[in-house]
Amino acid sequence: MDSTMQSPPLLISQILKFGSRIHADQEVVTCTEDGTRRMTYAEVGKRSAQLAHALRGLGIEGDKRVATFMWNNAEHLIAYFAVPSMGAVLHALNIRLFPQQLVYITAHAGNEVVIVDNTLAAPFSQLLPRLTTLRHVIVNGPVEDSVREALAAPDHIESVHDFYELIDGQPETYDWPTDLDENSATSMCYTSGTTGNPKGVAYSHRSNYLHSTAVAMCLGVGQGDRLLTVVPLFHANAWGFPYLCFMAGASIIMPDRFLQAGPLARLLTEEKVTSGGGVPTIWNDLVRYLDEHKPDVSSVRRLMVGGAACPPALMKAFQERHDIEVVHGWGMTEMSPVGTLAVPPVEAEFGSEEYWRYRAAQGRLLPGVEARLIGPEGDEQPWDGASVGELEVRGPWITASYYSNGEEPQTELDEMASKFDDGWLRTGDVGALTEDGYLILTDRSKDVIKSGGEWISSVDLENAIMGHPAVLEASVIGVPDEKWGERPLATVVVAEGQSVTADELRDFLDGKLAKWQLPERWSFIDEVPKTSVGKFDKKLLRSRYAGGELEVTQLD
Repeated sequence: MDSTMQSPPLLISQILKFGSRIHADQEVVTCTEDGTRRMTYAEVGKRSAQLAHALRGLGIEGDKRVATFMWNNAEHLIAYFAVPSMGAVLHALNIRLFPQQLVYITAHAGNEVVIVDNTLAAPFSQLLPRLTTLRHVIVNGPVEDSVREALAAPDHIESVHDFYELIDGQPETYDWPTDLDENSATSMCYTSGTTGNPKGVAYSHRSNYLHSTAVAMCLGVGQGDRLLTVVPLFHANAWGFPYLCFMAGASIIMPDRFLQAGPLARLLTEEKVTSGGGVPTIWNDLVRYLDEHKPDVSSVRRLMVGGAACPPALMKAFQERHDIEVVHGWGMTEMSPVGTLAVPPVEAEFGSEEYWRYRAAQGRLLPGVEARLIGPEGDEQPWDGASVGELEVRGPWITASYYSNGEEPQTELDEMASKFDDGWLRTGDVGALTEDGYLILTDRSKDVIKSGGEWISSVDLENAIMGHPAVLEASVIGVPDEKWGERPLATVVVAEGQSVTADELRDFLDGKLAKWQLPERWSFIDEVPKTSVGKFDKKLLRSRYAGGELEVTQLD
């Protein structure tokens, strides 16, 4: 029996039209050196139409690729809607990638037009001669003549435009195509490339639509909310925030390049932010600022944290000192990216041990995300909260493959294929699932420490160490050991004005973890190195240890 339901395609243009009309008075607020500037959702709709017309004039037809090299601001949001709504593909370049990675992914994706923020134009101009697929550069904001000349200098660049000079005068309406396949690509993100070249993921209209709906529902975003979007629009699809805000009728507060704790705190206070999203390092700096300056952040109910495991001590600091709930989220670039959110069930008494156990988990699987655990011998593990295996997932916003432009060597194609298992995405994360679908990750498969035939979770050690009041950051890696094969090395950043020794830290851990799991090797460093997406760069720490660059204290 066939259904009687209509079946229009789920398109980004539907989200744009809905938000710019139904939630016309909601706004995108962009932080600047001189305060903030505002644009309503109705204006975003008009500007998106103007940008689409301008891009057509530059030869963007069909599914050609338009890149961005931008901070979080109104113009980036306009590109987020205009490019996929017209049928083209948006590729938000991660501004923190290494130059050789940016060169690779720009060529691999086949980008033809790029929109660049003026504050990033000078460094981008130095990279531009190697980005040979690009034909047009659009600059958002004024730049010096020397920078404009540098952008125009490469032979392959046909023109350099000012963003608003290009779109002003264009029609404020656009006949957004309604015959697009909802499974066609809207946008691309590349993994950070910790092994081999970065790998491309192409999101679809359908995947973005369904993902944003699920995240908005589970995160509790509604009309009138004001979301501080610290997670970069160039990182993992911005966690779906641009689209879910237009769906739900929530205003978007954009920090642009002002990501320090002071400017973020002012945005929380002055813009009456109710929610937001960012990585643990950002929220760690913010809570210390709030502790010291005590601004009025009473409007803030909930902050989402993702990109790396969040120490429970950080969650409790926000909750107990500022009445702000920090919600753990987990996902991957390959998952659009959110797969779980750690909102405790209603039966968990607020503040109880059970409540914090749910909060410390990576979260409950979102509706639409299927998961299974595969043990070391390839057998599927039960959902009992204790049995551990590598997590595999599948669902309507989870990639089934990596993007190929047909030019990769066979070795790279084989590596890309190895990330999938009979229709399931192999996440590389190791952990357990509870009976009611909460994910408890113990480590990345490549970071788990294999000591004497047993596994030690580097994440558990890090969280425990960062529970010490004198510790700002801690990252744990496995290092070679003659007797046990591997043992943990704890690298520690001490908070400003504090002091602590390796002996004191190991005493602090006593009783929190099994004695055999406690590190003998400790190294105090000025800063834990980070990857381009803000995660602890354990690969670099291992390299520094192997090269003798870390001063290590060995305890008995």
